[in-house]
Amino acid sequence: MNIQAWTVEEAGKPMVLRERETAPADGEVVVEVAGCGVCHTDLGFYYDGVPTRHGFPLTLGHEVAGKVVQAGDHATDWLGRSVVVPAVIPCGSCDACRAGHGRICPRQIFPGSDVHGGFASHLCVPAHGLCPVPDLDDPAVNQAGLELHELSVIADAVSTPYQAIVLSELAEGDLAVFVGVGGVGGFGVQVAAAMGAVVVAIDVDADKLARMAEHGATVTLRSDEMPFKELRGAIRGLAKERGIPSYRQKIFETSGTPAGQSTAFGLVGHGGHLSVVGFTPAKLELRLSNLMAFDATAQGNWGCLPEHYPAIVEMALADRIKLKPFVERRPMSSINQTFEDLHEGRVSRRVILAPE
Repeated sequence: MNIQAWTVEEAGKPMVLRERETAPADGEVVVEVAGCGVCHTDLGFYYDGVPTRHGFPLTLGHEVAGKVVQAGDHATDWLGRSVVVPAVIPCGSCDACRAGHGRICPRQIFPGSDVHGGFASHLCVPAHGLCPVPDLDDPAVNQAGLELHELSVIADAVSTPYQAIVLSELAEGDLAVFVGVGGVGGFGVQVAAAMGAVVVAIDVDADKLARMAEHGATVTLRSDEMPFKELRGAIRGLAKERGIPSYRQKIFETSGTPAGQSTAFGLVGHGGHLSVVGFTPAKLELRLSNLMAFDATAQGNWGCLPEHYPAIVEMALADRIKLKPFVERRPMSSINQTFEDLHEGRVSRRVILAPE
C-alpha cells in the first residue's frame, strides 16, 4: 500500500509530505488514520532534541484512532474494525511482560519514535495491543456523541494519567492534586473526579483552571500568584476540612516543568504518594530525604498498558470524562503551522490532525 506521511527529515525543519510503501507483517495491521493528536512529546522530539529511537527521517505521532484496512497473518480478525492504537505497545512475550512489567518492556513499540507514527494517511503497528472501539452510531453506547478521530487523544493524553491514577491506588474520597492541568493534567483531573476523588488543580493559566473548575476540580490554585507555603496551606486546609489524612493524598506532577516538579515534591506529606507523569530534560535539586522522613512514595509513569484502554474508552463514551471541550480538529496539512502554534503557546486545546 502506498501511503502519504508527513516526515521530519531534520529536527526543527518543516515536515515534508512523502509517499512510501507499507505492508503488514505477520501479526501486524495497517490502520487508516482518522485522527492523530499532537502531544508535548512530539514537540520535544521536533524542537528540543529529545531523541527518538528510530532517528530521522521519521513520521511522528502517537495518539491515533482509525480503522484497520489491511492485516497480516494472525491478525485478520481486526479487518474493518475501528480502533485506538496505544501509544506504548509492549511485546507481551518477553521476561518483563511475563513478569507483569509490560510498562518497561524492552521490545515495546512507541509509534512516532520506534516506528513511523500517525501523522500520515495510514500507519503499520502490531495488532496485539489494539483497543477495539464499539459502534459509535449506537447512542446507547456512545452517549457522548464522540467521533472516531476524537478518541485519538485517549492514546496518551487520557490513558497516561489514568494509569498513573491506577498505580497510585487512588480511592473514592482521597485527595488528588494535579500540578499542571493542560492536556495530560486536565484529563487526569477528570479521571480522578470520575473515580470519586476530591481534586485540586494547580496551574499558572487562569483559563485552564476555569475549565477545570467546570470539569471536576473542587479547588483551583494559581501557583504563580501564591507563595508556596500559602499554596500548601490551602491544600492542607481543604484536606483537614474533608477529613483526608496525608496518607490518602496523591500528588500528580503533570506539568513537565522544573517549577511544577519542585512544587509537586514539596506537597508530599507523611505517607503520601507522588506520581511523576510530566517530562522535562531539565535537572532539579531536591531534598530526596523527604521521602525517607515522610515514609512517602515517588513513582514514575510511562504510558499506559493496553489492557487499561477499554475501560477508558467506556468512560469517554459514557461521558464520564469529557473529550469534546478539550480537543480541536485541524487538517493534517496544517501540521507545520500547528506545531509552531503549539510551540508558541497559541493553542489551548489538544489539537487532533485529521487526514483530508
